Amino acid sequence: MTETIGAPEPFVADGYGGVRIVADRRGDPASRAVVFLHGGGQTRRSWDRAAAAVARRGWQAVTVDLRGHGESDWSPDGDYRVASFAADVGEILAQLPPRPVLVGASLGGITAMLLAGEQARGIAAAVVLVDIVPDMDPTGAERIHAFMADKMTDGFASLDEVADMIAEYNPHRPRPADLDGLRKNLRRRGDRWYWHWDPQFIDGTATNPPLEVTDTERLHDAVDRIVADGVPMLLVRGQVSDLVSQDRAAQFLARFPQVGFVDVEGAGHMVAGDRNDLFAGAVLDFLSQREVAKP
Repeated sequence: MTETIGAPEPFVADGYGGVRIVADRRGDPASRAVVFLHGGGQTRRSWDRAAAAVARRGWQAVTVDLRGHGESDWSPDGDYRVASFAADVGEILAQLPPRPVLVGASLGGITAMLLAGEQARGIAAAVVLVDIVPDMDPTGAERIHAFMADKMTDGFASLDEVADMIAEYNPHRPRPADLDGLRKNLRRRGDRWYWHWDPQFIDGTATNPPLEVTDTERLHDAVDRIVADGVPMLLVRGQVSDLVSQDRAAQFLARFPQVGFVDVEGAGHMVAGDRNDLFAGAVLDFLSQREVAKP
């Protein structure tokens, strides 16, 4: 059954250390939630179309701004450990029906690994990793870091300049004719536009940076526990991703044969943004196939 979904309803939680975390919900608040966790440098708005598609199918769709991103607070003491992101998400989950589905892209996927496989085993009914595995390609990771660091201090003179930079980074994605959508990831200060996230997260000055992203043994152990707990998992890869190569995806799936896999044609690292139609369908099909119910 397809439902009509209204505007998202914002809600907040006090995350780890009192950092205010902002989220949106769509759909019936009594239904099991699908919780979307964005990648580094993005915001909860990155999931708008996917969340709407999930909510129309009867799930509660929740999108979260991780600390230091979007409308959530920046950490006053520079705490951007993945464990802190995970603890924040745990506080959001405390406001939802039990055992949600976690959908995490890149940094959000690593956050989901640590939350469901280390901090709160059994908290999730299913976990979807979006273009992320514990042993990611360092070349792709460096490219993402360079993209985020460029213009971080100087900003942009116009939205056209932002669109040009994104088009150069993602040549497989058509350059948008309407640039208003870019505003959700930017803020205007004076006469320039700036990415709307805490520079400490990426510039190396954070007191506690997200070092867990390179701890492949710890992340593999977390996935081991998720799988051992019988939690269904899915890896959704962008077919032209430079972060999760075909070989690295194959190695991950050989180690964890219980994990489902979808390779999204025409998508790079930003899978949901590149091919939302295929992405949302893959997630919904997975939940149906694994009989994850929305009680």
